[in-house]
Amino acid sequence: MNFLDFCRAHGVVIDSLPREGAWRRYKTEDKLHHRNGAVKFMGDHGFVQNHATMDEVAVWKDDRTTPVAQNPQAQARMRAKIDAERQRQRKARTDAAELAAKLKNEAGLARHPYLINKGFIDLHGLVLTRGDKQLLMVPMFIEGKIVGCQLIDEDGGKKFLTGQQTKGATFTLGQGVPVYCEGYATALAIQAALGAARMPRAVVVCFSAGNMQHVAKRGFVVADNDASMTGLKATEAIGLPFWISDTVGEDFQDFTARVGLFKASQALKLAWMRKRETVP
Repeated sequence: MNFLDFCRAHGVVIDSLPREGAWRRYKTEDKLHHRNGAVKFMGDHGFVQNHATMDEVAVWKDDRTTPVAQNPQAQARMRAKIDAERQRQRKARTDAAELAAKLKNEAGLARHPYLINKGFIDLHGLVLTRGDKQLLMVPMFIEGKIVGCQLIDEDGGKKFLTGQQTKGATFTLGQGVPVYCEGYATALAIQAALGAARMPRAVVVCFSAGNMQHVAKRGFVVADNDASMTGLKATEAIGLPFWISDTVGEDFQDFTARVGLFKASQALKLAWMRKRETVP
């Protein structure tokens, strides 16, 4: 398998070899609007990581280069490079977790343009002020420990901290039976609808369809109906009861904005009742 095929097998959207020796960011199949994939091509070997679905980098070696054809010194050099890359990744994760904790302490509760544009006029989120810019911060946790965060700018642009772990990382609103979704604004709309229906639940932000597929083990899923069908495919792979809009391009927040909170809450309640009928 060549390097491009190796990257594609891990869900990274890539069509040509990158420049050797440097990490490059790419889109992934489950997040075509964000560069959640990273690759580093080294000629006879390389590294790839889909941050939503992989715990650590996967190592590619040129299958035309066999151990027999390599001398011991060459193999030792390659092992040293691979070990160094994995050590770099572990340090980057530690640094990102420490930075996320620092940013969380710096952030204050405030309204944010992104939330206002999504219809949450009076909602306060964690907001960081950087010069004349405001960044909405969504902390990300694994087993109760902060590992990173998603930063959302005023126009809705989203970024994770460099090097942070995203696979398995979530942010949860409320308590109860888990309801999984991809995005923060979607989760806020779900929480509002569940509140209107008097159905308190824990709404779990997974940040991507791939990560949702990894973490969702029980409960209910609210899927994005994206044109690529990534959300639907991930939800079907999860195998839990779910709700999805009948309109392509809509997530639950879009659906709520279109039909209103009451109708959205009733649609979610009906889907949940079907869950009760079909799941012991």
